[in-house]
Amino acid sequence: QVHLVESGGGLVQAGSSLRLSCAASGDTICISQMGWSRQAPGKERKLIAAIASDNTTYYERTVQGRFSISRGNAKNTLYLQMNSLKPDDTGVYYCHSELTPACGQSQSWGQGTQVTVSA
Repeated sequence: QVHLVESGGGLVQAGSSLRLSCAASGDTICISQMGWSRQAPGKERKLIAAIASDNTTYYERTVQGRFSISRGNAKNTLYLQMNSLKPDDTGVYYCHSELTPACGQSQSWGQGTQVTVSA
């Protein structure tokens, strides 16, 4: 089992930058991939960025070129660098992880951190 805690959210103006962090604890050696999802007000949660164990990355179309996902050297910290923020980026950002098949392939989610971008 993996426990995830996000931090770094806040209220910023459009055009600003923020860096979200996600600290993982527990069976971190079992993590195969991690990602960030966003839930905008009144909308479903949506995957916006992910990183695999080989550092292959995925970005949702609306954040491509503005957001950057990375993992710390110890692989137990996940980051999301967000630049050129827009009001549409407002939402609760959730960190999540998936374990390898050998470790049960379960998913874990953090509690979320609020990001609000004002126009």
